Amino acid sequence: MKRRKIAAAVLLFAISAAGASGCQSSQETFGEKVYAGVTCYDQSDTFVSELLDCFKEELESYGGDTLEVNVTVRDAAGSQRTQNDQVKELLDGGCNVLCVNLVDRADPSEIIDLAREQEVPVIFFNREPVAEDMLQWDRIYYVGADAKQSGVMQGELAADVIQGDSSIDRNRDGKIQYVVLEGEAGHQDAIIRTENAVDTLRKKGIQLEKLSYGIANWNRAQAQTRMMQIISEHPNKIELVLANNDDMALGALDAYEKLNVTESALPVFFGIDGTEVGLEAVADSRLSGTVYNDKEGQGEAMAKLAVSLITGKGMEDMEFEKERYVYLPYSKVTSENVSEFIRKREP
Repeated sequence: MKRRKIAAAVLLFAISAAGASGCQSSQETFGEKVYAGVTCYDQSDTFVSELLDCFKEELESYGGDTLEVNVTVRDAAGSQRTQNDQVKELLDGGCNVLCVNLVDRADPSEIIDLAREQEVPVIFFNREPVAEDMLQWDRIYYVGADAKQSGVMQGELAADVIQGDSSIDRNRDGKIQYVVLEGEAGHQDAIIRTENAVDTLRKKGIQLEKLSYGIANWNRAQAQTRMMQIISEHPNKIELVLANNDDMALGALDAYEKLNVTESALPVFFGIDGTEVGLEAVADSRLSGTVYNDKEGQGEAMAKLAVSLITGKGMEDMEFEKERYVYLPYSKVTSENVSEFIRKREP
């Protein structure tokens, strides 16, 4: 009887071992799956579009025999209600990690509630939620950059150019007459970029006179329209244009070109983001400088974080600030170093 019990135990162990081996083999064959559901505030935003390309490229590089990756991207087209519906759709469709570029950075609660109900972690990116909302759940993360740094760098770039070229002060009054094109009314990053760019210029000893400002919603066409109005109000007076992003800086330049203003009468233009068109404009000396927003680094961080949250591997290698924030540094771009940044996106 004892021998029978021993034989049965051995047989049971063998069956269990075979079952475990079979399960392991199945996992190795089919692997784990990262299904990222992405919703962005407006896919026509040049920087956001380029950032998403970087993210998808990075996430797909993790795919292989042991890990399947899928990405679904939705465009909220500026509507928070639409974005909330998209999140529900993505969760119902089986996504196991959410990547959200908020329409309204002050209104993420419904998204957080939906994700928490299904235990799906959320990576907010590019448009940072307010700090209180980041504390609503311990599976919320943010990937982006420090808006203050971009404003300071833009101010430093402008100060260097102005101090190096006295002809920018065309009316020789010892002051630089400037206008600002802002991204969105009340948007945190827009306010911070503008304030720090102007403060930095003043700290560098540049005397300024603000002529006007316009809200252009990060959009090149809107910036052109707004800038044409400003030019008509201040003909031949504007010496500096500070724009919260490259598209608006280029829209301002488009306005001057549409009005056939001669090159000698143009102000100097500065953007932020280092988009492909922005870098080309710096290389062609159409923009005097921009501030590079590291879309490659952010895309890489988002992909690594998404994979780590699902597989449980690699979180210890993430460099977090305040436990759940990942910030990538900005870089100043001039005609002297622009080729380095253009090469970053070459295949």
